[in-house]
Amino acid sequence: MLTLADARLITAAAQKKAVENNWNVVVAVVDDGGHLITLERMDGTQKGSVRVAEQKARTAMMFLRSTKVFEDAVLQGRPHMMTLPDVICLEGGVPLMRNGVQVGAIGVSGLKSFEDGVVAAAGVAALDAG
Repeated sequence: MLTLADARLITAAAQKKAVENNWNVVVAVVDDGGHLITLERMDGTQKGSVRVAEQKARTAMMFLRSTKVFEDAVLQGRPHMMTLPDVICLEGGVPLMRNGVQVGAIGVSGLKSFEDGVVAAAGVAALDAG
């Protein structure tokens, strides 16, 4: 189970990475059902990134893989991946695992997709370390 304390820890670590790079992002953390636990939009982040971050987290949760997998597939000539229901094909969504079981996911938006991935990875690392 992913707790509110876990979600706050993940969000704080992701935001710390963003601040270190002078980046503004939205960080969404969802539980194992894809339901939002936390969502924070840093000052200066465009409002549209709220929904994108949520969808990245839900995609990673529902499909048990990083959203980078979908982005890479599209870039490798598989545009039909964009037609899958409830999938966003942009890096920045990553499953959250505990003892080999997926307990939720993080989604980050506001930057270039590979930068969103860097910020999301910082959140994942915080859960792994905790």
